Formats: sequence, structure tokens, C-alpha cells
Amino acid sequence: MRTTITLDDRLLSQLKKRASESGTSVSRLIDQAIRLFMRTPRAGRGQPRFELVTFGAGGHFSRQNIDKTPALFEADDVDRFARRQ
Repeated sequence: MRTTITLDDRLLSQLKKRASESGTSVSRLIDQAIRLFMRTPRAGRGQPRFELVTFGAGGHFSRQNIDKTPALFEADDVDRFARRQ
């Protein structure tokens, strides 16, 4: 399918140079780049849900004692590295 795209002049120049060095066309490089992009998983999929710890009325409170920094680091390490085993 034929389509029109707008590229930055410097990017197009780099793309033409790369195509020439690779012995292919600019169109083929763009096609390959888009195919690779479409195969890459979207960011955020499978990621653990982020929980923002807030304070005050109606907020969620941390289960950790934030006054004891070494204990926080230890709990984080246990949580993070225990999953890998």
C-alpha cells in the first residue's frame, strides 16, 4: 500500500544513507522498522500495578515503617529478589 509520511530532514538523510549502505530501499527500511515496532510489547503490559502511597484522610497507608530506612531496603530486597527464585 502506498502512503505519504513526513520525516525530519536529518532523519531522512540518515535513513537514505543507511539504506544505501544496506543495499536496500528507504521504503523497505521503514517497513522493517514498523514491523519490529508492532512486534514489541506495549509498555505497561504485565507490569505490576503501581500503588501510590498517600497520607491523610482517605489515602492508603504503607505497611512499612518509613522511619526505619534499612528495614525498608531489606523489605524491598526480599520482595524483589524472592520472586526470582
